[in-house]
Amino acid sequence: MKRREFIAVLGGTTVAWALAARAQQPAMPVVGFLHFGSPGPSAYQVAAFVLGLNDGGYVEGQNVALEYRWAEGRYDRLPALAADLVGRKVNVIAAFGPQCASAAKNATSTIPIVFNVGTDPVGDGLIASLARPGGNLTGTSILAVELIPKRLEWLSELVPQARVFALLVNPNNANPWIGNVQEAARSKGLQLQILKAGTKDEIDAAFVSLVNLHANALVIGDDPFFVGRIEQIVALASHYAIPATYQFREFAAAGGLMSYGPSLTTALRQVGVYVGRILKGAKPADLPVQQPTKFEFVINLKTAKALGITVPYSMQLLADEVIE
Repeated sequence: MKRREFIAVLGGTTVAWALAARAQQPAMPVVGFLHFGSPGPSAYQVAAFVLGLNDGGYVEGQNVALEYRWAEGRYDRLPALAADLVGRKVNVIAAFGPQCASAAKNATSTIPIVFNVGTDPVGDGLIASLARPGGNLTGTSILAVELIPKRLEWLSELVPQARVFALLVNPNNANPWIGNVQEAARSKGLQLQILKAGTKDEIDAAFVSLVNLHANALVIGDDPFFVGRIEQIVALASHYAIPATYQFREFAAAGGLMSYGPSLTTALRQVGVYVGRILKGAKPADLPVQQPTKFEFVINLKTAKALGITVPYSMQLLADEVIE
């Protein structure tokens, strides 16, 4: 064989070996990202989740792919979005919010699902128990709804002259915790008006109705939809000069008066960590549902001053963070 022919054959063999090796490499795993909100307002949540993936050695576009599905605040879209991810044959589904988790569970009993919810996942029927979830679901439960009465209590201490409170809820959800908030209001001799908003325009209308109800303070209910409308809600509270309390630090950082609740970004990062562990072979049934061990109390002094509210020094000492 001539030298030129030998080199050509050798080159062709090398290419064949490379193609064969590439064909034998496992396909990049795909993670379905099912979210109730919109990409822009939820960018910080995506970042926290991706950090969790990075903790496990997964980098988007390098050794893992993400398929994003956004409900844009419309919970009725979730079943179709979840079914789409199942049809895509993703390796894991990350579900953000109880509605997303339920939609994913209804769509598949085989694909692992890692959720983040603010409700009771056992009571919601998502899992068998926190310690041993069973089935194909696990994740984080941040206990946000259980803290609403405490937020009402602290807001009433901050604005003791307020006797009429309003509670903003999403009518598209069952909200079984409303009774607990009503009882907390009654125990402090407060009137509690229920405002309902499930769309952007309904949030605007709810704040207009505050004037007619003569409400002196506002409690934002725990709902994934409201988390996606932080800027709008905080801006309206400022416009109507209504003292309000929120569930996550992100509200206070955006100009809200005060917040009390778990760290949302920590919980979302844990979702990413669990997804990484499952991609490496862990089973959801063997991963206990994580719950927060710390709750953040944040006060925005700048907002308080704009509202004419003096925050007692004793309350500032209780706060985990004071924004000035």
